[in-house]
Amino acid sequence: MKRFTLLVALVFGLTLLSLPLQAQSAAKSETKAAKTPGLELAALATQVTGIAISPMLGVSAVGAYQYIQASTPEEKAALPWFAHPSFWVLGILLVGAVAAKDTLGATLPPGWKKPLDILETIENKVSGLVAAGAVIPSLVTLGSKLIMESSGLGATVELHSTGLAMLPVATFDTSWLLSILMVPLSVAVFAVVWLSSHAINVLILLSPWGAIDALLKGLRTSLLGLVTATAWIDPVVGATLSVVIILLAYLTAGWAFRLSVLGSVFCWDFFTVRRKRFKLLADGNKIFTAVEIDGLPRRTYGRLSQTADGALTLKFRPWLLLPEREVAVPREGLVVGRGVFYSEVLGHNEKTDQNRTLLLLPPRYLGHEELFARTYRISGTCEVGLRKAWSWIKEAVGFGPKKAAAA
Repeated sequence: MKRFTLLVALVFGLTLLSLPLQAQSAAKSETKAAKTPGLELAALATQVTGIAISPMLGVSAVGAYQYIQASTPEEKAALPWFAHPSFWVLGILLVGAVAAKDTLGATLPPGWKKPLDILETIENKVSGLVAAGAVIPSLVTLGSKLIMESSGLGATVELHSTGLAMLPVATFDTSWLLSILMVPLSVAVFAVVWLSSHAINVLILLSPWGAIDALLKGLRTSLLGLVTATAWIDPVVGATLSVVIILLAYLTAGWAFRLSVLGSVFCWDFFTVRRKRFKLLADGNKIFTAVEIDGLPRRTYGRLSQTADGALTLKFRPWLLLPEREVAVPREGLVVGRGVFYSEVLGHNEKTDQNRTLLLLPPRYLGHEELFARTYRISGTCEVGLRKAWSWIKEAVGFGPKKAAAA
């Protein structure tokens, strides 16, 4: 799996580095096809989709491509900020560090690279916000000018006086009209695709196995390489693939949004060490669902409430903004599981006659499991995940708790 991931990354890097050379040779060719509005729009759609899949890598690649394409110092000076070497070189180094982390992390014991995974999740959020707020509008504005120029309408309109000399009086740039329409749409498309891509980082946070992490990263890198390769071969095919990705991302937007919220809460609790200043409420503590409950999707964020007779309900707002709703939470066989990075509430599954994870507790609850169990009248606590595995290892080598002496 590690070799497969590195191979995909190498192929993508070679493809990316060959794009400027291909563009330069095509520009010198006499048989080069003329640019059309459709091709410019296809190229713009591919760029937006590629950056949304991996913001840091996508922005750095686009910046490096524009810098290499600029042939004169004046053209390089007019490039946007993300096309300067001080940004894209640092971005490529950061992407390389993440790849090295994933490669080495597959050989480390489970849990050792989780702090680095959390850092990568935060980096993905920050780079996504920067791309949505600055890079995408800049690319769309430039793309609007190219579309206007290739359409034959021109990016500017000149007004002339009525004298014999017909001197130009003023020149107005009309490409901003197209930008007003395309910038909001492009940002919305970017947000939808980025949500689905960012869900991979959150799944890696929840996964205890490095092999699954490498598989998820390999799939995302392969998808980004496929978008780039198809756009290089034929812009129309690349744009078609981008449209398919956008549609799939739209259909999974709700699932990806819930995962993104979970990742944000977990990262905030972990890096701010919130468990040390967290105080459990008498009622209405925030948790996530781990399974579907009465039609409620997994990883829904809400408040766990308890009635006077002991019944549990989860109050939540769809998309965090819509009117509040609530569902009943089953109480049968509840037990609080203590983990290393986060804890959970286990419930009894009647179909399999085994315990299953019912609710996820953010990292702020670490060390508060006993109080949480008493607050919601839960029978007790147990060890789960890596903590349970560590206890088994200690007992196996003879360092576990001593057995009680026989009466």
